[in-house]
Formats: sequence, structure tokens, C-alpha cells
Amino acid sequence: MPGTRVRRRTAHRERRSAARRHALLAVASAVVAIGATAGLIDAGHQDGRDTARPGPTPPPVLQPLPAVPMPTAPAPSASPARPAPAAPSPARTAARPSAVPTPPPARPTAPAPRNRLFRHPHSQVLDWVRANPDDPRRPVIESRIAAQPAAVWFAAHNPGEIAGQVRAVTRGAAAAGRTPVLVPYAIPDRDCGGASQGGAPDLAAYDAWIREFAEGLGAGAAIVILEPDAIALSDCLTAPQRAARFASLARAGHTLRTANPRARVYFDGGHSGWHTPAKQAAALRAAGAATNADGIFTNVANFHRTADETAYARRVLTALGGPAGLGAVIDTSRNGNGAPAAGEWCDPAGRALGQPPTTRTGEDRIDAYLWVKLPGESDGCSGAAGAFSPEYAHGLATG
Repeated sequence: MPGTRVRRRTAHRERRSAARRHALLAVASAVVAIGATAGLIDAGHQDGRDTARPGPTPPPVLQPLPAVPMPTAPAPSASPARPAPAAPSPARTAARPSAVPTPPPARPTAPAPRNRLFRHPHSQVLDWVRANPDDPRRPVIESRIAAQPAAVWFAAHNPGEIAGQVRAVTRGAAAAGRTPVLVPYAIPDRDCGGASQGGAPDLAAYDAWIREFAEGLGAGAAIVILEPDAIALSDCLTAPQRAARFASLARAGHTLRTANPRARVYFDGGHSGWHTPAKQAAALRAAGAATNADGIFTNVANFHRTADETAYARRVLTALGGPAGLGAVIDTSRNGNGAPAAGEWCDPAGRALGQPPTTRTGEDRIDAYLWVKLPGESDGCSGAAGAFSPEYAHGLATG
């Protein structure tokens, strides 16, 4: 009957409407659940951050510069650099036994690089200065930050490209008669999965990448800041993983110093507000710093005063032992006003530039004050992580 058919169609429409409402409610519930979970994860990460050390964000890697073919120093290893293998995983690689290389033959004593550090012509602060000639902050930022030499970071695992990128920097420095500061930053499990996570897929790939890096060093004076945080921030690894990482760092130091005897290689010393000198020295010793490095670096991307870092570095070197010629370099890029209050690490207010970069410190066993963290490049609060913030830069320059 017509009335029955109408009632059936009406009931069918109501059932479909109810089903659609239930489906929408289920989707909404899922979205809420995902959002709540993400919020908890993010909050947990922030609460769990090691606030004694700012989580350094890798400055953007320079675009590859034209690389002109030139003879390079022979690789220290008899086996050629291999492309990064697809397997094994970092954890499995770390579990394999890996021997620390025997100490290299005695190198000629390399004098500390002259006080002519290299300012790379391409950086975010220089780009900003060129693009903003009428900004009232430009004169201060240009004269106090952009004019200073600073480190060049290599934070991408890019086999096949890294040698050319390093060579472009070292050639430019040699042509200018200056010493570059280079930062290899591609260790597997970098930053313990934190804000600066990344790096090579495993230690075999990293070893090959370092061999390529070494090919670009040339024969001139250079300073290499080998893997910030790789030693001080290694407690997140298992004991076998940590031992494998330290063996890889020892190989890296050996490779770099053998490729260019004039390159001075510094291992991660943490900073004065982190591990005790004895603990840091023990880790450095395990990583082969006494035989495969020219010293240690401290305070990278941090704010501790130079006097505190100087005293700390000397205590670490004393505990480390090893050759009397081992020295230290200190990152002074943002330590002019000392460390902020505990728990403040992300672009904290009230900080200032520290001592300008120099290799003439006048301090025993302190080889250089360097700007390793580029002043004005954000930790992630004054701007996107790693991006140049003119407001933050101006605050550092006038603080």
C-alpha cells in the first residue's frame, strides 16, 4: 500500500541518518583522541628536556657550492668510501664489535692556527643584512655579528656531495689566507631523537661519510668541531651502542687528522653545567680523544661564562691525561651574560654575545674562542628552529 511504502522509506532514511551521525561522532572522537595523545607527547618531551643544555638546532646546511676538481689527500683507510647501506639498523650496527684504530704515527707538531679565522661569505645573517639595507637594526647586526667569523655546519648525511661541500669551504678559506671552523654533525641517533634528531642511518654509513668529509679538508689549517653532543649526550644509548659510537668517533678523529695533519680536531667536552670533569674525561678517553684528537670543545650552543668553561676544560684535560699538547676551544657566541635561570634554554632573554672569535686567548691550554652556534639563529622560540631571527640577533648584540 502507498502509506506502507512511505512509512518504510521514511524509516530507511532515518536509519541512514542515524548511521551517518554515529560515523561522524566516531571520527570526531578519533580526532580528539589523536590530538590529546599528540599534546601529551609534546608536553612530555618538553618536560623531559635536559634544561642544563640547550637542545642545539642544526643551522641550515649551506647549499652545495661549485666544486672544482682538485687533487685531494689520500683517504686514510685502504678501503674506498662506500655508499650508505640500507641495512643494518643503527642498533644492530652498534652491537657489533668495533676496534678502535691504533694511534697514528707521530704527526708533525701543528702550531695553533693563526688568528685569522674564516668568515664564510654565505650565511643567514649575511643574507639578511644584504636584503635589509634600511632596517634600523642592520648596522648593529652587521658590525657585531655578520662581520665576525663563525663555524660552518654540515648537518646532512649526503654521501657523494659532502667532499665537494667541505672542499668549497676550505678552498675559500685558503684563498683568503684564513682558517675555517668546520662542524661535522651527522652521527647516527643524533640528539637522542630530540629537536636535532637525524644523522647517518648507521655507523658504517657514518664512517664512509667521514672519509668523504676528510677528502675535502685539503692541506691548509682547519679547525674541526667533531659532532657536538655525541659524547656528552650519549647516556640514551645502550652500553654496546655507546661503545660502538665511541669507536666510530675515534676512527673519525684518526681519519680527519691523517687526511690533513694541519687540521686540529676537537672532541665533545660538554660544558661546565653538565657532567663532572671526571665523568666527561672518562667518556672522552673511551672515545679515543687522547690519541685521535687535538683537544676538546665546550659550551657549544650554550651560555656558560668563559671563565667557568676555561676552568672546567682544564679540569677535563687534566683528568683525561694524554699528550701535553691537548687543548680546548670554547663556544663564546652567546655567553656574554652567562647562563639563564635553570629551565630556560630556548632563545632565553637577557643573553649577550661573548668574546669575539680568536685563536689568541692568552689562556694556558685554551686554543681558541669560537662562535660555533651562529648568533641570531633561533633555538625555536624567537623563530623557526635554525632560522635567523633579527630580533634575537639584535638582542644578543646589544645585551
